[in-house]
Amino acid sequence: MNRLLIIGPPGAGKGTQAVKIAEKLSIPAISTGDIFRQNIKEETELGREAKSYIDAGNLVPDSVTNKMVRARLAEQDAQNGFLLDGYPRNPAQVHELDDILSESSQKIDRVLLLVADNDELVQRLLGRAAEQGRTDDTEDVIRHRLKVYEEETAPLLSIYRDRGLIKEVNGLGEIDEVTERILDALK
Repeated sequence: MNRLLIIGPPGAGKGTQAVKIAEKLSIPAISTGDIFRQNIKEETELGREAKSYIDAGNLVPDSVTNKMVRARLAEQDAQNGFLLDGYPRNPAQVHELDDILSESSQKIDRVLLLVADNDELVQRLLGRAAEQGRTDDTEDVIRHRLKVYEEETAPLLSIYRDRGLIKEVNGLGEIDEVTERILDALK
């Protein structure tokens, strides 16, 4: 069964790879950003609640995020596997995900960790910012985001490493090369 997580620093290509890998494995790629947007668009109760936090410039609390993920994982297309991108983000969410999956006697099978040199990521993100005209993505801002990522994900990686679930994959290179590395890591 393919119940997978993809984790990696900003600029490592998680979103791109999640879609490609999910397609190859015939499972849905599920990103928390997509779940939020879908619930807000459909004006669900959770969507309205999430929107109130987002509109106020606040992070959507775990309680709301967890409910959205629980509902999404209960959908039919996720019954034979999924690739989660952007969840869990903290140890409490790891335990919530464990609870969600244990209710249907499931568990995470593998955690794909995209790794990349920070200097390379900074250059990649600066290039993307220039292409997209994103003046807010300065080198200082990008380096801060990378530091926050490292601080926030370290506890998650520790949990999943202790469970023997992490497969590290070099996230740098051509998109198709990285996809092949990920598929090899899953064998």
